Amino acid sequence: MAQEEQSPFGEVIYSYTRAQAIEDGYLVDVTETASESGIKFPVAVTRTVWDEYIVPDKISRKHGQSESGRLWDILSLFRFAAKRHQGSSEILYFHVYFIMKEKQKRLIPLKAHIGPGDNSEPVITIMKPGED
Repeated sequence: MAQEEQSPFGEVIYSYTRAQAIEDGYLVDVTETASESGIKFPVAVTRTVWDEYIVPDKISRKHGQSESGRLWDILSLFRFAAKRHQGSSEILYFHVYFIMKEKQKRLIPLKAHIGPGDNSEPVITIMKPGED
């Protein structure tokens, strides 16, 4: 009989899946738009990225900013950065300019983690540099 592989850390008591994080709202699934932009793998952004950068404030909306446009900007710039990325790291840093309050243009640093999903499939999660 084959012996089961054991973790060096002991038995897993609880794990929080990506699907649960999406269901709970901690991650926002943007796979459909990502696919339209040419990204082959499932993509989610953190709630913080969604709320702080993708959803424009009222002033920015008056200047033509929208969720769909901002999301497209993030995904496009991620895609361009991924094409240039030659390293073997699962972390990719990139920047996006957004028009923020009072028509101020701000350079926003973002981080993408490319790793295994709930079933070991490749997935991408875009977040602020300080998030995990």
